[in-house]
Amino acid sequence: MNKKEIEKLQKEISKKERLCIDELSQKESDRAFDLAGDYKRFLDNAKTERAAANEIVRMAEAAGFVSVDRALEDPAQKTGRYYTVFKNKAVALAVAGEEEITNGCSIIASHIDSPRLDLKQNPLYEDLDIALFKTHYYGGIRKYQWLSLPLALYGTIVAANGEHIDIEIGEDPSDPVFVVSDLLPHLAGKSQETKKLSDAFEGEKLNLIAGSLALGNDKIKERFKLNVLKLLHDRYNITEEDFVSGELEAVPAGKARDIGLDRSMVGAYGQDDRICAFTQLQALLETKNPATTAVGFFFDKEEIGSEGNTGAKSFFLQDFLASLALLVSGSNDQQTLRRPIVRSKALSADVNAAMDPNFKDVHEKMNAAKLGHGVCMTKFTGARGKAGSSDASAEFTGMVRHLFNENNIVWQTGELGKIDEGGGGTIAKFLANLGMDIIDCGPAILSMHSPFEISSKTDLYMTYRAYKSFYSRQKQ
Repeated sequence: MNKKEIEKLQKEISKKERLCIDELSQKESDRAFDLAGDYKRFLDNAKTERAAANEIVRMAEAAGFVSVDRALEDPAQKTGRYYTVFKNKAVALAVAGEEEITNGCSIIASHIDSPRLDLKQNPLYEDLDIALFKTHYYGGIRKYQWLSLPLALYGTIVAANGEHIDIEIGEDPSDPVFVVSDLLPHLAGKSQETKKLSDAFEGEKLNLIAGSLALGNDKIKERFKLNVLKLLHDRYNITEEDFVSGELEAVPAGKARDIGLDRSMVGAYGQDDRICAFTQLQALLETKNPATTAVGFFFDKEEIGSEGNTGAKSFFLQDFLASLALLVSGSNDQQTLRRPIVRSKALSADVNAAMDPNFKDVHEKMNAAKLGHGVCMTKFTGARGKAGSSDASAEFTGMVRHLFNENNIVWQTGELGKIDEGGGGTIAKFLANLGMDIIDCGPAILSMHSPFEISSKTDLYMTYRAYKSFYSRQKQ
């Protein structure tokens, strides 16, 4: 073969690495940046799972979705666009399709919780004339990243009389913020710098500074703690015992920001996994008259293994699909309730780790995702020998690949680091346990699980387009 023939053959049979910016028209690039503006606003309004659920419902209702329970009670509410909220922390949406629901649904499932610091049930104390809140970290964090960082406090308290009290302190420019103090480098030699990173920063020392003014004179016991309690009582009418029935979360204060002189990236807290929740939501809100019923799940508790009644292990998915089947088919026999689950095809909408120029050695570069290279299909997750992974089949991976190619979606594949370097899991295995085909699919991000994660605006756009194509596919 001559050089020309070899080059032609290479073009035909070799896999080419694709970069989003090389394949976007100016109009699409502008659309990507506009979408990123909407995304940043979503992040600012959805810093906790409860806030995210509220924002999703607000956007869904504005797009014509109605409560599935209302639709079951009132035939006039059967609009074909439905939602439900579960325990204030998980949401499901659906757009009824033309095909029978027993043929299965097109499901995309993300999660709306993120790593953070939760206040303990008895959090408030004082030491060295400073009032502090004790915390228990939630999810996989690198503890040192949460020191000397302005934090806002969000959450809900159920008072003794049953009243629900929403707490939000630290986002308004006039609000104070909270902080976990750090040790100065001059004194860190023995206590931090000579220890392993995992030992140098202790979870029990992630305590929030809450105040340093006293209430009353030195005859009053715990007067610094008492002053903080009084300020909270004045503002929210709560007592110390009310913390027991509260869920209060400390998260990074401040808004999502553009990164880079070219503004090509988004920096913000909680992009794992709200970047997938947002793109999935946007795609579903724009879906009209799909062939297959399009369903979106937004779960809680993924960061701690999907435990609890609002996580993917719960019966929330089955309950919503059963209600949906009854609503669109009029039947509630076991076959009608079971088949929409086992015959569904799904995307586990979750992020992967983008290879970092500063830390390339933890990745196997041939199978690592890159920022700006489109939505990432992750065939399997888990650790070591794929432990804890659903491992998508060749047939379903091929179907998704064909769908994306057909719709000119820039995509890549990736693994979560080298084989024995670490690993992680997603909700994919829990939906796979129900019998449906599923693969992990979402953008790659830098600084995952940090208080300030980094995503690409073009990847955001490609992920949105990928999810929209999945919802709009013509047949099972």
